[in-house]
Amino acid sequence: MNGSPEAGGLIGMRVELLPDADVDADLHDRLTRRLRRELSEVGVESIRTAPGGPAPEGAKSPDPVTVGALLVAFSASGGVFTSLVGVLQDWLDRQSARHRIVVTVDGDSLELERATAAERRELIGAFIRRHSGG
Repeated sequence: MNGSPEAGGLIGMRVELLPDADVDADLHDRLTRRLRRELSEVGVESIRTAPGGPAPEGAKSPDPVTVGALLVAFSASGGVFTSLVGVLQDWLDRQSARHRIVVTVDGDSLELERATAAERRELIGAFIRRHSGG
């Protein structure tokens, strides 16, 4: 699901929620579903759960969403990538626990967690520039 930003194709992004250590499988599942719902409001082409991977210890079923990984496809044009990363930042900022989110595009990963606004801007800006041709 890779796309060339220059060609205006689709870009594939893996979004993995790494919850705080105190989070059980049920809460991890609910958090992932909430995050998925928020991401779907940004104008993405598709969102699906990432296949494979073991379910967390104590999980009731092998539903891949409990792993906390989503595959997001979105247009390389129109600023969707920047909007998606903004949604992830906002989502993390609203959480009381110290969750982390790992975003991977073309094998390049960025780990988001709570940070100062300046740190986040610098880190995310560099990541977006690498993957949006700007």
